[in-house]
Amino acid sequence: MRLWFPAAVAITLSLHPVSIPGFGTHVDTRNGESSVSTVPLASEESRDPRVPLSLAGQQWVDSTFATLSPRARAAQLIHVWLLGDYESTSDSAYAVTARWVRDDGIGGILMSVGSPIEVAAKLNALQALARVPLLVGCDVEPSIGRLEGGLFIPSMLKGGGATLIPTNMAIGATGDTALAYRAGLITGRESRAIGIHLAYAPVADVNNNAANPVINVRSFGEDPAMVAALAAAFTRGVQDGGALATVKHFPGHGDTETDSHNALPVVRLTHARLDSVEFRPFRAAINAGAAAVMSAHISNPEWLGDDVPATLQRRVLHDELRDSLHFRGLTITDALTMQGVARMFSQEEIAIRSVRAGAEVLLKPADVAPVLRALTLQAQVDASFAALLDAAARKNLEMKVRVGLNRTAQMSLDSLRTTVGITAHRRVAAQIAARAITVIRDSAGRLPLVATSGLHLVVYTPETEFGGGDAFVDEFRKAARAEVTRVGPATSRETLDALTAQLPPDRVVLLTVVRRVEGRGRVALSEAFAGWVREITPRVRPIVVAAGNPYVIGQFPAIGAYMATFSVGDAPERAAARALFNGGFTGRSPVGLPGVFSRADGIGSRAGQ
Repeated sequence: MRLWFPAAVAITLSLHPVSIPGFGTHVDTRNGESSVSTVPLASEESRDPRVPLSLAGQQWVDSTFATLSPRARAAQLIHVWLLGDYESTSDSAYAVTARWVRDDGIGGILMSVGSPIEVAAKLNALQALARVPLLVGCDVEPSIGRLEGGLFIPSMLKGGGATLIPTNMAIGATGDTALAYRAGLITGRESRAIGIHLAYAPVADVNNNAANPVINVRSFGEDPAMVAALAAAFTRGVQDGGALATVKHFPGHGDTETDSHNALPVVRLTHARLDSVEFRPFRAAINAGAAAVMSAHISNPEWLGDDVPATLQRRVLHDELRDSLHFRGLTITDALTMQGVARMFSQEEIAIRSVRAGAEVLLKPADVAPVLRALTLQAQVDASFAALLDAAARKNLEMKVRVGLNRTAQMSLDSLRTTVGITAHRRVAAQIAARAITVIRDSAGRLPLVATSGLHLVVYTPETEFGGGDAFVDEFRKAARAEVTRVGPATSRETLDALTAQLPPDRVVLLTVVRRVEGRGRVALSEAFAGWVREITPRVRPIVVAAGNPYVIGQFPAIGAYMATFSVGDAPERAAARALFNGGFTGRSPVGLPGVFSRADGIGSRAGQ
């Protein structure tokens, strides 16, 4: 079984020059084409934690640390959650965050959803309140799609936003490390332009369990070698773009069937298995210079001897990560409010145990005051714990230097518009989407479709997937006339049965839009819809296009024609609709489903074939 990523790639990104604080641009016009690489200025620190800070940078760390009280040093570890909505300065939620920044001196922010301009403006306001600049992180995997800007209902007008790059699994379907690098570079550049320094990406989990409800398409795939290569390339891209890559979720969240947002996943894997599979992508990303690693709230009695989550285990975060994998960057917990740890211990005990284990960022505690009090009191009675807090505070300050926060924490809202969501970035997203399209099955050789009349398009979208399928329908109708019927999880079997009589054989396309959402625990189609598909398949012989979760074919394994995008959004939908009629589907599945399809399956087609 061959790996389809190149062993070595020449990595360039055709973009217009964009200014990022602390960076210059280099324009390469070889071969008559213009490509831009973002290179550090002479005064810029390396994002690679293995590279020592400059003398000036180290002096800033030392002098800043010296001004901090023991309580203020403990506060540097605390990063709180912040929604990217508009809030006036008198709003109670903003007032709480402002107090944490101004009075408690917290070290950072976990940025949530919002529009780029509002997020940047809000962060600028909070940075102005901070005595020590805030280190801002955000879940950007593999792009800052959380900052899409939203959808205005009922008009269904899109608010615009950052570049939405297809998922890691879509990148995995391309098998192209150059595209992984480009995705990371765009992620790093847009993150920094908005005021985000810690890119909580890439996900380096090996998704070798098709029933995994939380990782799924967030993973590059199930092959450790491929995941390692793509994770390393993405990591280099993020950090070349100016942000700090955060590889997650150590020691590996891929072989689970439980969402750690809801409960504690239990895996039973030996250290030998972990070292050869789960650790491999982390090792590659660390060797590529990853600045940070995020822990997983999972337990492994087979390896660790008890059911205590990995986040709280020094054997995991120190002995394995530091000593064995030689990681020198910032160690970050997953959110402390997740039930994978929160059901077992109080927030205060989780914080203390995490620091003892080797964590240097305590992400999203339920409340700052009790956690900060607990850390400070523990340091007063335990000198070794105080030393761990001091070292962690210094590491946070070091990372602030690596992203230039010792020089400025303010972002230009005018410059943001020349970097975030620009056409060149969206072209790369579209290229990834097109290259990811994979025809996993075409038993009757019906693809690409010949544009004929009488086609019927059935679009399955959850009630919360506003706008899902719209881009696909729009693109589909450019190629052929079609009747369109929309259904969802709440559609009754009676309604589906009534639809059956309207469906002509060999002229039906079913689009399924299934997005993986953390904490929901469901990445499947409704059984009513799946059962209906199984029933109509022998007569209607539909072509199924799976947007998002590729494993849904397991609910109707007899389907004869099956195409996967591995991602949701306008770019993947448009790419899939075009490929249906024009061919050009060259992707290979980065995952398999036992008994249904295998990794590397994919029926290639030249465009226009």
